[in-house]
Amino acid sequence: MLRHDAAASISTAQLFAIWRAIESLSGDASFGIKMVRDTSTATHKLAFLAATYAENYRDGLARVIRFKRLCSPDKLHCDEKNGRVSITIEWPPGTEPEPDLSVDASFAMLIELGRRGTGQNLTPVAVEFKRAGPVLDFHGVYFNCPIRFGAAQNRFVLASADLDRPFINHNPELLHMLAPALAQAMGELEAASTLVEQIKTVLKRVMPSGRPEIASVGRELGMSERTLQRRITAEGTTFRALLGDARQELGMQLLSDPALDIQEVAWLLGYQDTNSFYRAFREWADTTPGRWRQVKRQSADSGKHLG
Repeated sequence: MLRHDAAASISTAQLFAIWRAIESLSGDASFGIKMVRDTSTATHKLAFLAATYAENYRDGLARVIRFKRLCSPDKLHCDEKNGRVSITIEWPPGTEPEPDLSVDASFAMLIELGRRGTGQNLTPVAVEFKRAGPVLDFHGVYFNCPIRFGAAQNRFVLASADLDRPFINHNPELLHMLAPALAQAMGELEAASTLVEQIKTVLKRVMPSGRPEIASVGRELGMSERTLQRRITAEGTTFRALLGDARQELGMQLLSDPALDIQEVAWLLGYQDTNSFYRAFREWADTTPGRWRQVKRQSADSGKHLG
């Protein structure tokens, strides 16, 4: 039986750190695409493997969108109109910009699904990247479509007609076996995510009043301290870990607002003194809040200038 293991999950920050390390070690701006392209279907993640046995590209894409969160915190949104299907990526609120290689890998996964499923060299209608260019020759050859940089958001566009192309390895019997297990794992993930997000939302709201206690959070959520503790443990985490995650997420979000000085951010996070905030922030980002804010501002200014 396939089950979602919450204890084995990693945070968005950890996932992005892995992608940045891959980019640094490989020294190859096209590595995200190559990694997806060169991985055989049999060794891809189970959600992708199951999608290749779908009835057609549309069915396969729907399965990937549904089950992708079993292996990544992001969501894919699909909007179809005027003969085109636009797919965008949504990360949790307060998430830092997605690494370029991660975006490339997500878009490569979408087109690889269509190419492998149909047995044809399908091409997107367009690919749009938030990052500034220039376009690499490899990207142009691989996607073989217009590529735009400096866009408002990362976007992958397909022709609606291509989604109705049948998959050559359609296997309803195998899908019948895999779908229930994937659906159960997804249900467990959604249930856990819902509670975790509820807890973190409460924590962020009450932080300025001091260090939140599990009993007070339980009262906010309408359950006893014992019940909340049991449910948190069942999801493979701890109240302390959730408090740390909520404080880090809120801290990054608040620091992104230039109208707030660092002392105000520390207070809003429940720290009694700025030094405690500095120590905690160095553990989160291996730098100071001021330096992090400066780099963030320089990166934003550079993107605007290049765009």
